[in-house]
Amino acid sequence: MKPQTESGLSRLRRGLTVFAGLLLLWWLLTLGSIPAFLLPSPAAVAQALWHGRDYLAWHTLVTASEILSGLALGVLLGAALALGMIFSPRLQRWLMPLVLTSQAIPVFALAPLLVLWFGFGMSAKVAMAVLVIFFPVVSAFFDGLRRVNDDYLDLARTLGASRWALLRHVRLMAALPAFGSGLRMAAAVAPIGAIIGEWVGSAEGLGYLMLNANARMQTDLCFAALFILVLMTVLLWVAVDALLRRLIVWAPENH
Repeated sequence: MKPQTESGLSRLRRGLTVFAGLLLLWWLLTLGSIPAFLLPSPAAVAQALWHGRDYLAWHTLVTASEILSGLALGVLLGAALALGMIFSPRLQRWLMPLVLTSQAIPVFALAPLLVLWFGFGMSAKVAMAVLVIFFPVVSAFFDGLRRVNDDYLDLARTLGASRWALLRHVRLMAALPAFGSGLRMAAAVAPIGAIIGEWVGSAEGLGYLMLNANARMQTDLCFAALFILVLMTVLLWVAVDALLRRLIVWAPENH
């Protein structure tokens, strides 16, 4: 029996229910003896969001531009590396250790070096986001490209398909669901690189705002920035997921 497709309204209703439950739990915790400077109430955070809306909007715009730029570059780099490795086994033997090494080094250890090399501007944050993003993309896409059913490839070769036709009509089509999984993961972790870069060295962005507010014991403002960051991440993931569901309709997870 074919499973029923879950509607977008059902997913939205479930998400709102979870959010309301977490909000209720948060409010109940603030009714205890926890000091406000450790855990501000939802009302205090909402007030900080309203009173600092212009200030928060500017820093949100900065962080969003870093995240989107890093996501775009990371996806392009990851897809290019995966295609290069699937076409050239020799290139794969040289690149795969470098890809794995890039993830073995903690991002916090690389962040100061990137700030030193690229400066305190946007470039260092975008580079940090690319380092976090490209590995899920290249690993998922490469795995999808190399796991194509051999029967499909043999049939295409029998019909006289060229190497480019094999890539375009067989390998890419079969690997797109795996690429979509990597892209969803990249969208979820995209803010991590940008925020870490802002923590290490920046004068703007939500990461800078959180550090500055924490140093001044403005916990409500810190929570407000964190709330915006979570909301931004959720909206980015939902947008990517909706786009993939529309474009890759044959993927099992899109049914």
